[in-house]
Amino acid sequence: MGVFERYLSVWVGLAIMLGVFFGNIIPSFFSAIADFEFAHVNLIIAVLIWLMIYPMMIQIDFLSLKNVGTKPKGLILTLVVNWLIKPFTMAFLGWLFFKGIFADWVDPQTATEYIAGMILLGVAPCTAMVFVWSQLTKGDPNYTLVQVSVNDIIMIFAFAPIAGFLLGITDITVPWNTLLLSVLLYVVLPLVAGIITRKIVDKKEDHQALARLLSTLKPWSIIGLLTTVILLFGFQAQTIITNPQAIVLIAIPLLIQTYGIFAVTYFIAHRMRLPHNVAAPACMISTSNFFELAVAVAISLFGLHSGAALATVVGVLVEVPVMLSLVWFANCTRHWFN
Repeated sequence: MGVFERYLSVWVGLAIMLGVFFGNIIPSFFSAIADFEFAHVNLIIAVLIWLMIYPMMIQIDFLSLKNVGTKPKGLILTLVVNWLIKPFTMAFLGWLFFKGIFADWVDPQTATEYIAGMILLGVAPCTAMVFVWSQLTKGDPNYTLVQVSVNDIIMIFAFAPIAGFLLGITDITVPWNTLLLSVLLYVVLPLVAGIITRKIVDKKEDHQALARLLSTLKPWSIIGLLTTVILLFGFQAQTIITNPQAIVLIAIPLLIQTYGIFAVTYFIAHRMRLPHNVAAPACMISTSNFFELAVAVAISLFGLHSGAALATVVGVLVEVPVMLSLVWFANCTRHWFN
């Protein structure tokens, strides 16, 4: 785990502070960037999101799908949690807190946008960072690769319908054209580009040229993430200064969701008698989110200044320290799975 991944929360925190600072000092600059859009897609943010997503998609080896049946119980567990449980618990917690517990502290329109951002996080299972979590728990790398590959295929077809359904039941008007465009732009096209790139670069199948390419792209991916965070918090700067409690309010249900999903999945994995090198990455995959996709779709659907965009970025801030704590817990309880 590199310095960047280990201290991701620190870098994101610094990016947040820079965004809020410059957003209040030079708001006209951020307004000009916000206006640079086409078909409800901000072109600058779209480029930055691609810088993050494209290297992740190159890592996916769909030839690994031939091994999909070697550990079916672990795969079934994560698929059920990712697509039949987590999106719905996230929507419920969003509704519970922002339509109930926190209703007196957040206006109804903003509360609805916060719920939307949480839903988009819940419907997007992790694609890239899960390789880091799997490695830290000494997980089976082949299993992790199979799981991520299967999830990406399912995401192409399931993300939009589930997100649209959950956004609809929380009384949000779903712009289906924009939602489908977002899936095409941030899932299908990067995935196809990643497959083509891998096929061209990895002709010898020794992964050396591929590793060099990924090493070259990694700094750009980091720049994309941190610049996106700076811009998003720059757009939200004045709101944050006048209402700093918004970050805390969003973080609370996200923390409950993350720890709760992990606890449920870890318990089921233990009862299923999965080996630890399958159980641990399965739980990490079920718990973490593809926040880059959630951020991009939130911006496309609700705008750069929306509460939905803010909620997805808070998800970035919360996820890394929480996932590191879960890695520690999984390693400490390895003997449970002997």
